[in-house]
Amino acid sequence: MASVAPSASATSMSAANLQPPSHRRPEFRKSQLHRQYASILRTMPLIIYFQHNNLQSMEWANIRRELIKVLRKVDAQNAAMGSSEPAIADTIKLQIIQTSIYEASMRVVDFYRPETASIGASGPIFNKEDPRLTHDLSHAAYKAVLSKRGKHDFSNLLVGPIATLSFPSVSPDHLRAAFTILAPTAKSGMFPAPSRKANPGLYDLVTQPGLQKLMLLGARVEGKVFDADETRWVGGIEGGMGGLRARLVGMLQGASAGLARTLESAGNNLYLTLESRRTVMEEEQNGGKKEEQAEQKPE
Repeated sequence: MASVAPSASATSMSAANLQPPSHRRPEFRKSQLHRQYASILRTMPLIIYFQHNNLQSMEWANIRRELIKVLRKVDAQNAAMGSSEPAIADTIKLQIIQTSIYEASMRVVDFYRPETASIGASGPIFNKEDPRLTHDLSHAAYKAVLSKRGKHDFSNLLVGPIATLSFPSVSPDHLRAAFTILAPTAKSGMFPAPSRKANPGLYDLVTQPGLQKLMLLGARVEGKVFDADETRWVGGIEGGMGGLRARLVGMLQGASAGLARTLESAGNNLYLTLESRRTVMEEEQNGGKKEEQAEQKPE
């Protein structure tokens, strides 16, 4: 007798049964987005935020097309120069987010620190409030970050329709290339748009209206908030990660040299003060001895 393959509904039900109890049902789209956003926030050290105004699907497709072109050019240039930087163009993701779910995921990633499972606890878990459940969709995670709503550093940034551009590494070269498409400046500026001859598709009647609907808000760099100007500063660093490291080393060296000068100056001032005080005391002692000698001389 031929075996009957399990139906799709039966498969989905069995998969759901394998999921641990959650505050929100894991098969819901909101729950899946929550997990996806949390993964991006944990693994992507550089995330750029744009506000968008009713982008159409064709506009969005054209913007992505032009963006991947310039990003792949950076990979090709790095390879031609023998750079050790990995090719990351195809892993840089531009997407529109559900702002409220994204903000909730960010609170879990930044504020939730799950405790270890209860010592001695054993047996199956049937209650969603069981303290042994510490995953991102658990009741413990939801309860732990509920009071942080609206108090996150990014709360003022995540308002309205938002699009994100996430990078798997902090690459100023790729960020600079992305800005020439998504947030270009005048030709004399830091991020001039490619010429019409080099990128004709950038200037068609679908792409340009879409780009005008994007506005740079800021960035999340290694978990820290950067405003629009600071984000542009990261994109303006020459020499990629090597240049970034060189600037960081220079800043640290400058700080250490300044500290050394400050400490040296303090030491010199203390020495001069003590030396001056010693001289005064010696003069006072010598003056007192001369007076005693003068008094002891016979008239």
